[in-house]
Amino acid sequence: MEARDGCSMPASPLPYSYAALPDDAEAAVVGRGRRTGPLFAALLLTLAAVLLAVAALAGVRLVGELPAGGVVMPNHPMEVMDVRASRGPESGVSEKTSGTAGESGGMLRADAGSNAFPWSNAMLQWQRTGFHFQPEKNWMNDPNGPVYYKGWYHLFYQYNPDGAIWGNKIAWGHAVSRDLLRWRHLPIAMFPDQWYDINGAWSGSATVLPDGRIVMLYTGSTNASVQVQCLAFPSDPSDPLLTNWTKYEGNPVLYPPPHVGEKDFRDPTTAWYDGSDGMWRIVIGSKDERHAGMALTYKTKNFIDFELVPGVLHRVPATGMWECIDLYPVGGARGIDMTDAVAAASNGGGEVLHVMKESSDDDRHDYYALGRYDAATNKWTPLDAEADVGIGLRYDWGKFYASKTFYDPAKKRRVLWGWVGETDSERADVAKGWASLQSIPRTVVLDTKTGSNLIQWLAVEVETLRTNSTNLGSVTVDQGSVIPMSLRRATQLDIEASFHLDPLDVTAVKEADVGYNCSTSGGAAGRGVLGPFGLLVLADARRHGRDTEQTAVYFYVARGLDGSLRTHFCHDESRSSRANDIVKRVVGNVVPVLDGEALSVRVLVDHSIVESFAQGGRSAVTSRVYPTEAIDANAGVYLFNNATGARVTATSLIVHEMDSSYNQNQAEMASL
Repeated sequence: MEARDGCSMPASPLPYSYAALPDDAEAAVVGRGRRTGPLFAALLLTLAAVLLAVAALAGVRLVGELPAGGVVMPNHPMEVMDVRASRGPESGVSEKTSGTAGESGGMLRADAGSNAFPWSNAMLQWQRTGFHFQPEKNWMNDPNGPVYYKGWYHLFYQYNPDGAIWGNKIAWGHAVSRDLLRWRHLPIAMFPDQWYDINGAWSGSATVLPDGRIVMLYTGSTNASVQVQCLAFPSDPSDPLLTNWTKYEGNPVLYPPPHVGEKDFRDPTTAWYDGSDGMWRIVIGSKDERHAGMALTYKTKNFIDFELVPGVLHRVPATGMWECIDLYPVGGARGIDMTDAVAAASNGGGEVLHVMKESSDDDRHDYYALGRYDAATNKWTPLDAEADVGIGLRYDWGKFYASKTFYDPAKKRRVLWGWVGETDSERADVAKGWASLQSIPRTVVLDTKTGSNLIQWLAVEVETLRTNSTNLGSVTVDQGSVIPMSLRRATQLDIEASFHLDPLDVTAVKEADVGYNCSTSGGAAGRGVLGPFGLLVLADARRHGRDTEQTAVYFYVARGLDGSLRTHFCHDESRSSRANDIVKRVVGNVVPVLDGEALSVRVLVDHSIVESFAQGGRSAVTSRVYPTEAIDANAGVYLFNNATGARVTATSLIVHEMDSSYNQNQAEMASL
């Protein structure tokens, strides 16, 4: 959210509203606030052709040029997507079904067919979380338009009001909170009910203008499945809950530019103001004909008329479609407003680094890189070309996608949301009546110690949910040992732990161990001299062993060829459940550990989700897990050390039980 004074915008509110589609499916589609008959449509087509011809003769490139397939008219025959089959890039979106992308880009489908696990109602009910955001029912995916407005945090999200699977009628769900944790669910903010978004009101972003008004840009999938950008705004700006929204009568405000696919143009960012020309700028993700991911910049004075800024903001070969682009400045102490950063740079106030992030349509991961943004040349350049966007760092090495940040002016911080989808089967989702979570809100700052990565940490409000805390002090775990923790309950936890390897054991290791990889080296059962070791969460409290349910959160330390130590931080989901119709993986990556630092981790356990943050937030890993036995009173936590040549000491170990956030629906808000 970028809100600043001294920027030019029309003073009067946009005076438009929109009407819903007629009940009769064969009736003319309502678009731009009026019916369009055949004669009027023909006149518009003729006029458009004349204008294009004149522009071509004059050598003029039209701003917001119509797609190559022709003019998308309000009375175009509806191309409604078939939701019975797998839904993916051919429909102009990422794969939004259960499961995760394989290394080859294909889907690892969480479906055992007729041999699917016989889930009981008790098991399915247990999976619903206590303090993560999720709607009361049905399907949710990308977080949209997060914004702080008149004392309330607003979270919009992609939502299917008709069921627990992704569909072609995706709307904008809406909830508000005072503290990012305890949410009040509001009516749906926007339905896909116009020709320009009839196949889905897809992801977008909010911008707060200098006078306090909000504009929302979002992607619509038209009746011809062309991706266009649309404008909406609050119907009543005085309402702090922003309950009702109005779509601009002149939508869409942007069509795909030339040489960009009609289904490869989506997810506009929050706008920022550039005083050099008195215009606002946004970025939209795309890809080119060579399958290079790219970010395009547009500028506008009024959020209605847009101009494509010459050149490409950034492009990386072979990375495919860039969804949910984000671009923001980052510092080491607190969040930075994008408009402030651009203004400071133009006034010689020093450079700050800018994060560029893309959600990769090829493999469903969120990649980021640190770099420098030059507003004058419309270029973003990575600090390290070998760790560029789409090929280097990731926000999270587990299940985390389509993320979105916003600047929180109340606490001067940048907050990150991410969609955490299911990895079970659609059949199970339908049975339980809901699908998907949002991650715990995370703050994002620059890691000033390394200068090469971000620090993601839980929003401080999370600590208000802590109830009973158990300080287990210092515990030493011998090699090949497992130690149970004595806890009252183990399904909603905030665990803080620090580990220390015996220095003599580390020094004794002379042989290099260069082949370790979280995903391919046997997980927590793959033994090495200096690992794995860590925590077993959602583990069967009645017994332990390789054949019992457990989710391992662990470190693995390996000596490199040059004698240096290399630390891996991983989640092993392979034993998380006896069920056979879920995706179970080992995920993680190398985490930087500086001289003198202990190995530290913070783990959130909330029923079917485990989120972990290593080394103060340098690395994050999120897992969805679905135990069948290690639930309720049968869930436990263990320390383990599976190293063959080192003792490990948990020098600090504190376990906090977590209260539920008790989300409310609109009816319960009457007492507020």
